[in-house]
Amino acid sequence: MARKEKYDRKMAAENLGKIMKVFGDTVSEILGDPELRKKAKEFSQSVLDSAAKVVESRVNDEEVRSKFRDVGKAAQNLGKTLTDHFKTTD
Repeated sequence: MARKEKYDRKMAAENLGKIMKVFGDTVSEILGDPELRKKAKEFSQSVLDSAAKVVESRVNDEEVRSKFRDVGKAAQNLGKTLTDHFKTTD
């Protein structure tokens, strides 16, 4: 595997972990739950660790790549749903 390709994949895994942390922090802030923030931090670290392992070992596996695309689509869908919900309640 080329060095740049490996670096790009590692960055993708790190970005996924950051996204999960921001999401958890934001939801915990909205709900006013500091315990949720702590759990979100732990969860994001776990996602980061697991994603890094997958990136290192199986990133060429089309099934894994497809699942990462599904995660991205689900995140977009969640964002759109929340945006649409709060547009209609204003």
